[in-house]
Amino acid sequence: MLKFLKSLPLIIAVFMFTASTTQAQDKVKTIGNKPRKGTSNASFPVVKGQQIGIKMNAGKKDVQLLNLNFGVENNNSDTLKFKVNVFEFDGVNTQQNFVKTDIIGAIPYGKSRVDVNLEPYNVIAKGTLLVAIEWLNTHKGSEPSFSIGLFNGGTFRNQNGEWKKMPVAGVDFNVKVKKLKNN
Repeated sequence: MLKFLKSLPLIIAVFMFTASTTQAQDKVKTIGNKPRKGTSNASFPVVKGQQIGIKMNAGKKDVQLLNLNFGVENNNSDTLKFKVNVFEFDGVNTQQNFVKTDIIGAIPYGKSRVDVNLEPYNVIAKGTLLVAIEWLNTHKGSEPSFSIGLFNGGTFRNQNGEWKKMPVAGVDFNVKVKKLKNN
């Protein structure tokens, strides 16, 4: 018993260290569609103001969006610039945009995976989201091909202020999110 009592402070210290390091770790997960490789794709014209996105579930508690990622092939020699939007979404209509400062990304020439760092913009959201890219310019004849998956929720397009769903094929947009503490 005396040996146990002498080692008790060490046991308590190890327990407290383990508890504090476990609590300090951020829980990061990816929401949206899986990254795709292969030949399945969907093309969309580059028309200023039009948007392409997918519905994602961020969960019931606040998360910070860290990174947007998707696969695309741009056959236009110009870099295609877009803005990232993250809307509260009821399945038909978008509500508030959680993005408060413009987040600009670009699709280079060729086939690539595009990563957009969202962390510096402190985008906080929860619930059902519509994560979309909005074209900043019109490029006639330019129709980048986005990697898609079949039967994964579909792709939403916004044309002339109205959201329409392509039901079978969903672009492979995915977002890395961090669950926030104190939720």
